[in-house]
Amino acid sequence: MRLQDLRPPFGAKKNVKRVGRGTGSGHGKTAGRGSKGQLSRSGGGKGPGFEGGQTPIYRRLPKRGFNNKFKVEYAVVNVGDLERVFESGDEVNGEALKEKGLVKGYGVRVKVLGDGEVTKSLIVHAHKFSESAVSKIKAAGGSAEVI
Repeated sequence: MRLQDLRPPFGAKKNVKRVGRGTGSGHGKTAGRGSKGQLSRSGGGKGPGFEGGQTPIYRRLPKRGFNNKFKVEYAVVNVGDLERVFESGDEVNGEALKEKGLVKGYGVRVKVLGDGEVTKSLIVHAHKFSESAVSKIKAAGGSAEVI
């Protein structure tokens, strides 16, 4: 066996059906669409959401509110969670929180809240802090730095 002898197994490759290429091809003239009617036309057929003339569901259901595309979402972490997971002197940032399983996803904005107690001195980097979280972290000898 040589490289040039390699072939795909029989039936593995099929020719593409080329329509509208003359009467001799067997798929000429109407190109397999039959004659006349909506489905024979270019762009013919009913669009998505068409329900046979019945008022479609997207028009029957009420529409309320809107989505604010400028809204900023934060992953919330409490100081009690930091106390439980990290050792004294550790640097807490987005990657460290993800590794420990406190935050899901990459590039997530983090807000630290003051629920729980903290006794270890931690260097915490986050996008936002509550006032109680900052006071508890500083009272334990750590620092809270806004990214």
